[in-house]
Amino acid sequence: MGADHSRPAPPAPRRVRRILVAAVVPLVLGTLVAALLLWPRDAPTPADVSDPARYHGTVTRVVSEACPALPETPEEAPGARPQRCGTVSVRVEDGPAAGQEVVTPMPDGPGAPVVEAGDEVVLVELTDPADPASVTWNIAEHQRGMPLIWLALVFAAAIVVFGRWRGLAALAGLAASFAILLTFVLPGISAGRPPLLVAVVGAALIMFVVLYLTHGVTAQTSVAVLGTLGSLVLTGVLGVVATAATHLTGFGSEDATTLSMFQADVDLHGLLLAGIIIGSLGVLDDVTVTQAATVTELAHANPGLSRLQLYRAATRVGRAHIASTVNTIVLAYAGASLPLLLLLTADSRPVSQILTSEFLAQEIVRSAVATLGLIAAVPLTTGLAAVVTTAGRGRPAADGGTDTTPDPTANALPAATPATRRPAHDRADVLRALGADSSDPTASPAGRRGWPDPDRSTDSAW
Repeated sequence: MGADHSRPAPPAPRRVRRILVAAVVPLVLGTLVAALLLWPRDAPTPADVSDPARYHGTVTRVVSEACPALPETPEEAPGARPQRCGTVSVRVEDGPAAGQEVVTPMPDGPGAPVVEAGDEVVLVELTDPADPASVTWNIAEHQRGMPLIWLALVFAAAIVVFGRWRGLAALAGLAASFAILLTFVLPGISAGRPPLLVAVVGAALIMFVVLYLTHGVTAQTSVAVLGTLGSLVLTGVLGVVATAATHLTGFGSEDATTLSMFQADVDLHGLLLAGIIIGSLGVLDDVTVTQAATVTELAHANPGLSRLQLYRAATRVGRAHIASTVNTIVLAYAGASLPLLLLLTADSRPVSQILTSEFLAQEIVRSAVATLGLIAAVPLTTGLAAVVTTAGRGRPAADGGTDTTPDPTANALPAATPATRRPAHDRADVLRALGADSSDPTASPAGRRGWPDPDRSTDSAW
């Protein structure tokens, strides 16, 4: 692999770094203290349910048969009649019956796997309670372990090849995010902690670890951290106000209703707010890091830009980013809720009733609140980045230029130098150059003045 061509951001003045440390370190310590106080020490253990034993197997033979004719009944549900009949021979790969070949009925019904010889499947062993010696086998599903492993390897390799060391750091940040979700956020909510508070603390932990691990401990990263944290707090406040105004209870999905049956003490309203916070974090990271990097690159490309000019230029980039990201958020929610949207098309109720029903109003509130927090992240992060980037440089002059007199209270950067202008040429020379034969270097001013060879690209020169 080639070297990493990414250019690190120029270091901020010492006074600015001290201010950022004084702002970020208390937030990190406060997040750690809150995580320790909310840590799920009494999380409920999963219920011990005696599920049937499951083993891996390989299909060796498939025998299809005609399904028997059954009399129709008025109360018969659609799809109740068997569509596929026959037997499947499967060689058991593990467990007490490893090496044996068992015969199972052809999988049938909604969502049943379609198997062929050579497929790797998951077998379920069923024992008759009245006769423990009577054992039957059924095919539950295909084995997906190996394809998922290969997909994960390709995913990780692509990130590392493209991102190099930063891609490797991104993978480490992804692992840390899942570790925090699985060890703190989910067990904390299951243990009865306030879901919104757990989500905010967990999101802050993920943010600190991922941003500093992926982008390094720099002033630019600290600006992104502060912008992300401020936007997360605003998103949480907006979520509380919006869900209260729309009287959402959190029972807007079948999953939430099922969860309430298994864990009656879970606050589903708070769980809805927690989902908004966690779902907003990934997009907020993208926007805040981009805005902080945009301000830094603009200041590096043109050190003469004032703080206000930097803010305006970077905000224009942020507007374009937000315009596409808003569509991304809506489409992401729509893609995850396609079965729900298809169900709506078959609903005979008026559109106004469908839109105001809880299961759809919940998705509208989720998208709107996340988008509002995202929009607020642009001016907040851009303003902080502009202040940090211009701190310590020469003060802007009244005529719009740059006063090169160093600020005695700051570690000033070198004064900006005026941009190099292209050499001016006589109009007649330019016209003769445009009409001359390009093969003769002496027929135009370009050949006499050492301009680039006309057969060579001038992209690098410009």
